[in-house]
Amino acid sequence: MATSEEVHSFLQDFKIKLGVWGVVFRDDRGKNAQALLNLEITPVFREKILKELQAVDYYEGPKKENLYSGADMWVFGKTIKGQEVYIKITLGFSGAQVICISFHVAEHPMDYPLKN
Repeated sequence: MATSEEVHSFLQDFKIKLGVWGVVFRDDRGKNAQALLNLEITPVFREKILKELQAVDYYEGPKKENLYSGADMWVFGKTIKGQEVYIKITLGFSGAQVICISFHVAEHPMDYPLKN
């Protein structure tokens, strides 16, 4: 588990890079696309949610990742329209967009270690 300071640092880097380079959403996964339809979430609203993530939304990470440049994956959760949403993100490649790997309704209850 990451410390509060580590999560804050990651989110700061993520949001700066998001603001400069933008985000790539992995919408090719069925459950991600279906979640967007079910929750009536537009691409603009989804990006707004990423920009509003806070350390208290932290669920787990950093987790090793090999597909997207090896940048660690971090998992957060947000309640949207009464549904808990699982959000997995990474900084991605250097000099390129951040990547949102997962954005779907959580498959099980999530615990938030920094939320008190």
